[in-house]
Amino acid sequence: MTGGEVLTKCLRQENVRYVFGIPGDQLYPFLDSINSTDGIDFVTFRHEQAAAHAADAWARTTGNPGVCLGTVGPGAADLVPGVYAAFADSIPMIVLCAQNQSWRINPDHGSTQGLDQLNLFKPITKWGATVTHWQRIPHLVHWAFREALSGRPGPVFLDIPADVLYLRCEEETLEDGIVASDRYRMTKPPVGNPDLIAKAAEMLSKAKFPLIHAGNGVLMSNASRELIAIAEHLQAPVTTSVAARGSIPEDHPLTLTPGSFGAIGAQCESDLVLLVGGRLGDYDFWGRAPGWGDCADQRLIQIDIAPEMIAHNRVVDLAIVGDAKSTLTELLKQIKSKPKAKPRPAMTDCRKAQENWLVDFIEQGKSTKVPIHPLRMIQEIRNFFPRDAISILDGGNIVVWAIYLNKIYEPRTFLWPCDSGHLGVGTGYAIGSKLAHPNKEVYVISGDGAFMFNVQELETAKRMGTAFTIAIANDRAYGMIKAGQKGLYDGRYVGVDFVDVRYDKIAEAMGCFGIRVKKPEDIAPALQKAKDSGLPAVLDIVIDPNINLVPPDFESVASVWLEGCQLPGEE
Repeated sequence: MTGGEVLTKCLRQENVRYVFGIPGDQLYPFLDSINSTDGIDFVTFRHEQAAAHAADAWARTTGNPGVCLGTVGPGAADLVPGVYAAFADSIPMIVLCAQNQSWRINPDHGSTQGLDQLNLFKPITKWGATVTHWQRIPHLVHWAFREALSGRPGPVFLDIPADVLYLRCEEETLEDGIVASDRYRMTKPPVGNPDLIAKAAEMLSKAKFPLIHAGNGVLMSNASRELIAIAEHLQAPVTTSVAARGSIPEDHPLTLTPGSFGAIGAQCESDLVLLVGGRLGDYDFWGRAPGWGDCADQRLIQIDIAPEMIAHNRVVDLAIVGDAKSTLTELLKQIKSKPKAKPRPAMTDCRKAQENWLVDFIEQGKSTKVPIHPLRMIQEIRNFFPRDAISILDGGNIVVWAIYLNKIYEPRTFLWPCDSGHLGVGTGYAIGSKLAHPNKEVYVISGDGAFMFNVQELETAKRMGTAFTIAIANDRAYGMIKAGQKGLYDGRYVGVDFVDVRYDKIAEAMGCFGIRVKKPEDIAPALQKAKDSGLPAVLDIVIDPNINLVPPDFESVASVWLEGCQLPGEE
């Protein structure tokens, strides 16, 4: 076998279905091997960034690592933006890059496309290695999957010199051999300490108003059922990080929308918080006042698979290291042995606070004004698609608007690069999601600025037969930055305005369906036409640019941002 064939066999052993990327001549043996192997397809993108986004989406929607590929030098460099977005959200990915021949790797040698790729990816991957010999391919592929999936997951990187892929070898001489996954990595997740789980159950059962805050680890470990069962037995409200949306249906009577008045009220009133599978970052006010209760009076239990994430931004009263699903399963057994709690009056108050907070947004979602109000666009889209549709957000202000009315109901159906805020993920996420779930509907809500980052991937979508809908909020500007310049600098705009582009015509030119929408009553019929076309579809929705310059809560967000920019002692 060639080294390329060995690599393909290793990926097939891990049930890899797709490799997303762009070909290069150093990769010929690997590409030829994929071409002759049943069960693996190579998906050619028009830019490596979007290929990495597709691999990211595959992992988010299936739980299995996505695999992306670039060739030496510029191919590797072009993967970086997509890998960074996955790294920021702890998404398991296998990043493969061709490299010059082993003796030409040093960029100082003067080789064309010479690049220290290992160090390039080091800040945005959990682990990386150069495959120095074809005998080591299985061993290092095993290591890569083990690192990607163990503890706090994330992208990993393999740098593969061309000669390693071209050389031929006998399978029996390979280091470790090509073996099943359970022979080289943990396949059953670790459970937390039973004594600590019992103590947590006791604390939760005695709490006056316990609250559960779910992080992305709940989704990654498929622990939604256990989370909901514990909440229902305790009658405890559930809040989530933005990344964990969908871990509990957002119309469940115990859930509260992230960042809503109801959620913040519950977080402040709770005397005991159970944090599962997540860190308390800036979206979560770092777990401190004013978004949470006083740390001196509010106790915190944290469950996380990664020991280094315990008490990351806030000290805890009880720490349990373990996988979210296996640990919650044991916690549920302990909690069910105790009497079921009665509905808590404080939850009624929090629910009313959330409903009052949403009233204006819901009303604006019914707006009949022209140009179209962004919330009318959001509401029409959410009304059109089924509960289990995969919802993708890509942009700035339009993402803020979507928080209020774009409800998420099922696990692994919400995709947004939460911790990076990366623009341009929409088409790549949609292609990866549709390939992972061909029977599910997939829709993207995108800003016009974000859409143009990877507009070329409409051709990829058409070629691959992935039918999904991209709804573009067209305000002809980088709306979020323009809003900031309006609010902070009296509308002295720099670098934020576009000409009026017909995004629907771009879609048609690439063999997709396109339609421009100017009236709110035309949104639903346009969505139906897009669905009926059976093609990747673009709705170019002209929204009110003036409304978009005043997103909800802008003044409070701006004041917090400015406060964070101040140096100690500065006014």
